[in-house]
Amino acid sequence: MAAPNSTTFSHLTFILVGIPGLEPWHRWISIPFALMYTAAVLGNCGLLLLIATQRRLHEPMFIFFSMLAVADLQLSTCTVPNMLTIFWFGPKSISFSSCLTQAFFLHFGVNIESSVLLVMGFDRYVAVCDPLRYTVVLTNKKIRKIATAIVVRTFCVIVPVVFLLKRLPFCASNIIPHSYCDHIGVARLACADISLDIWYGLAVPIANIILDFVLIVVSYVLILRAVFKLPTKDARHKTLGTCGSHVCIILLFYVPVFFTVLTHRFGHNIPKHIHILLAVLYVLIPSVLNPVVYGMKTKQLRKQMLCVLSRKGRWC
Repeated sequence: MAAPNSTTFSHLTFILVGIPGLEPWHRWISIPFALMYTAAVLGNCGLLLLIATQRRLHEPMFIFFSMLAVADLQLSTCTVPNMLTIFWFGPKSISFSSCLTQAFFLHFGVNIESSVLLVMGFDRYVAVCDPLRYTVVLTNKKIRKIATAIVVRTFCVIVPVVFLLKRLPFCASNIIPHSYCDHIGVARLACADISLDIWYGLAVPIANIILDFVLIVVSYVLILRAVFKLPTKDARHKTLGTCGSHVCIILLFYVPVFFTVLTHRFGHNIPKHIHILLAVLYVLIPSVLNPVVYGMKTKQLRKQMLCVLSRKGRWC
């Protein structure tokens, strides 16, 4: 789309094209993504319903599971339905304000998940290293304060992205070669210097996630030190077993995120459609698999699930 001869002109709408180079395959690609999104919604909503209705699950660990489930739903819902619309009906126009909103909630969801995983690491640290004070340290009041702090911190980190994009003029192409709006992808279309966007977009949110990851690693180093001091092998296995679901969730989230970031930074020879497929999968995979991991790895949650199913829908 040609730009008019005016330096003040800026596009009010953009065109999302899906996965460039794979347009003939869009409808086929949509099938696994639609199934994965359906599984993510059902799994996370089912988990939230189970935790909300079962008093035995009203404990800090399961409250943090609920927070992660909400983040999974928010992250997948802000991207996947719009992406499926593109796959089924072709390139879709999106207003600039809607694009900003989607970019905000995308980055907000990713950073919220990272923060919740950090808090879950702290939960496991207290449970293993200071079990007698667990109920004192993680009271409902403190959990509410932690949840508020997570939202405020993430909002303060991500909201500048909106203002960085709003200040840019978009007078060249309005075609976004992606399935959804993200900060740097939209900023690259600007006909102005985007150095500040690149520095902030890469340095601040990613540094935030890396800091969370480093603190999680530190918490597990301390947990392992405490576990190896236990007198018996059975006690060590039992204690490590309580951390199993959290470790799996950490891997499901951070491995795709870091892999996607590294391929964008160093994978210049990787085709564009591979980058976009990876970006879509890192949004979907944790949302789909997290509820499965909770159910398989958390004995208390699995027991309550079986109890509800055995009573044919009546709560235990």
